Amino acid sequence: MTRPFSPIYIVKAFFTVVTHIGVTFGVVVGTVILGMIIAVLIVKVRLSRHLFFRKIASMYVYILRCTPSIVLLFIVFYGLPKLVLEIFGINLNFWPKIIFVVIALSLLYASSLSEIIRSAYLSVGKGQYEAAIAVGLSPFQALYRIIIPQAFSVALPNLGNSLISLVKEGSLAYTIGLIDVMGAGNLFISRNYGGYAIETYIALTVIYWGITIIIEKFFSILEKKFSKGRLNVS
Repeated sequence: MTRPFSPIYIVKAFFTVVTHIGVTFGVVVGTVILGMIIAVLIVKVRLSRHLFFRKIASMYVYILRCTPSIVLLFIVFYGLPKLVLEIFGINLNFWPKIIFVVIALSLLYASSLSEIIRSAYLSVGKGQYEAAIAVGLSPFQALYRIIIPQAFSVALPNLGNSLISLVKEGSLAYTIGLIDVMGAGNLFISRNYGGYAIETYIALTVIYWGITIIIEKFFSILEKKFSKGRLNVS
């Protein structure tokens, strides 16, 4: 027997699944931190003078950007424990699922993030770095006081878009049993014997809309703040 559409279950589903939003944010924050570290290393290698390592880094970016996130998630979740067990004799099967999700999404996120960072860095003229060195700044000071602030301003729109995409990609974590917002939604449907699925997915849509709006507003504020100097110059 098909259950009639019940708006009240949208509210019930919302307050049931929203309690797991901390797990969703944990995945996003962990992925951003680890992905940023990997992306910076990739950019550093791709801008180096070593052709061999540049080719390897470029291949990494190409392969990962062409790999569906759910495929990479399954490879990491099922393949990494087996690989580590065979090589090092360490059993990872009892590790929290969130660790595998963060690793998989970080590998994927780093590939696109590295391109954003690299293009933003190259958009700043080399003459500014040379001028900063000429006036007495150290290479470290020239990089962090002159180059990075300008590159960050250029990269902001793409960083916001990539973060929104990451949040949506993270919803696939339920496929390996992680109980985040999406996983809690599917559990809610199961507890109702497959009923109220539409209501539950509407509630999930509202939650993801809310997260997306918050990210967009946050990056909009950052763009206005960091673009003031550039707007005044033009």
